[in-house]
Amino acid sequence: MMQAVGDTISWALGLEAPTLNVWQMGLRAAIIYGAALIMVRVIGDRRFIGKHAAMDVLLGVILGSTLSRAINGAAPYFPTLGAALVLVGMHGLVSALAFHVEYLDVWVKGRPRTLIREGQVNRKAMRKSHISDRDLESSLRLKGKITEPTQVEMARLESNGEISVMPKPKPPRVIEVSVEAGVQTVRIEVD
Repeated sequence: MMQAVGDTISWALGLEAPTLNVWQMGLRAAIIYGAALIMVRVIGDRRFIGKHAAMDVLLGVILGSTLSRAINGAAPYFPTLGAALVLVGMHGLVSALAFHVEYLDVWVKGRPRTLIREGQVNRKAMRKSHISDRDLESSLRLKGKITEPTQVEMARLESNGEISVMPKPKPPRVIEVSVEAGVQTVRIEVD
């Protein structure tokens, strides 16, 4: 009975076949998709699919490459699944260690750099980060809805590669209105 089940699985996945047919490759893809989904959920899918550290991107590339070999038959099926599981496990372990050990966190994920502080551009940090004036101006417009560095309280290159922008607080606009006798409603719109 067990031999028959094993033979059926081997035939369905094309484990012994010299070439895979469309059904075998499709079944492999479906199983790999499910297994990868489970693995990614185990490590926390929000970290994996978000813009985070280089280690997250690295896992995505290596995991995709590894699992694709199991789908197309370029590598043995079950050992390749095992290798993918080891990769996800290593990623989870390194992530957990980095959470608890600060110097490892900085080494793995990088350190944020302040690009602008109180309207003053930090050219040294921009050079180290390979951020051009155009890159910074673009981020100011997109993230802070501002056009000049002088309007920025702080802009930082975060460890995930994004530039965060905190505009300087704007003083409130005060409009003085003279009200005539008998006026019941005064409407003022300030942008």
